[in-house]
Amino acid sequence: MRNVRILITGGAGFVGSHVADLLADRGHRPTLVDNLLPEAHGGPQAPPWCRRHELVVGDVRDADLLAALLPGVDVVCHQAAVVGHGLDPSDAPRYTLHNDHGTAVLLAAMHAAGVRRLVLASSMVVYGEGRYRCAAHGVLRPDPRRTEDVAAGRYEPPCPECGGALQPLLVPEDAPLEPRSVYAATKVAQEHLAAAWARQTGGAVWALRYHNVYGPRMPRDTPYAGVASLFRSALRRGEAPTVLEDGRQRRDFVHVRDVALANALAVETEPPAGGLTAVNVCSGEPHTVGELAAELARAHGGPAPKVVGGARPGDVRHIVADPERARRLLGFRATVAFAEGVAALATDPMRDPATVG
Repeated sequence: MRNVRILITGGAGFVGSHVADLLADRGHRPTLVDNLLPEAHGGPQAPPWCRRHELVVGDVRDADLLAALLPGVDVVCHQAAVVGHGLDPSDAPRYTLHNDHGTAVLLAAMHAAGVRRLVLASSMVVYGEGRYRCAAHGVLRPDPRRTEDVAAGRYEPPCPECGGALQPLLVPEDAPLEPRSVYAATKVAQEHLAAAWARQTGGAVWALRYHNVYGPRMPRDTPYAGVASLFRSALRRGEAPTVLEDGRQRRDFVHVRDVALANALAVETEPPAGGLTAVNVCSGEPHTVGELAAELARAHGGPAPKVVGGARPGDVRHIVADPERARRLLGFRATVAFAEGVAALATDPMRDPATVG
């Protein structure tokens, strides 16, 4: 499938710009719309890597703008969102306004324009804590960790039935959704809004649940960035990366080039009609946060990480995904190995310091 017309919301952003590049390389026609939020961009100017594309500076909450952009579009690739863990509950109105209200406006405009295909950037945060097995009680989901346990350095969640040790497992897409932060709640809401739109219109949605994305063009020096960006920003300042808990919390780090590939395959693959199909976009190779910090510090030639304990409110211990559904339905397999991607991240170009407030 070639020459597909795609509107990419958030197209100047970290992930969106890579998606645009790959879609153009594969013979498609992307148009980018982005409001250049200061949390993700260092200034009001579009980044230089967007120059090869048609970029409209505007907001997905602008129904009139969308009405002008959507006619003739085959697929919308919805990347626009305020991302990250956030600062505190005062961020909630901003997250919901951009992520959920923005998605609702977009879906209404797609309905009016007759666009019936959506690729939605979702996230692994919709799962909350990962999946675990207790030797006595089988597969289960632990309760949220208690503040006093984290403060005492007891980071592993116990079995809610017997208090025993748990074995972390891969999380499949049919796991219950249990958001544990405002950002996570907005991503769940985006999925529900998109699913309702698909049922009402006969449209179809791929919901790509990104895991920990890293790579070139990440925003730096911002509390809204992912942990890889925070570590790289510290090293650039000559500081040791700060690792919370004991550094043994497991994640799946997936390179942004692979995330772009998953989006391209979703654009080119018809999803089941009249519903939402979620797939994990991950490497399939879990690594600890401590490993990431140590490998990045080594590649950067900077100071070794500092493990400081503690945890942010809402942090989960382990979340590692099952990649099989994406392989089966999209033919997606991650291609960038952890060691290769992290070594490159030490010198990858990043965005200018973002501003907050």
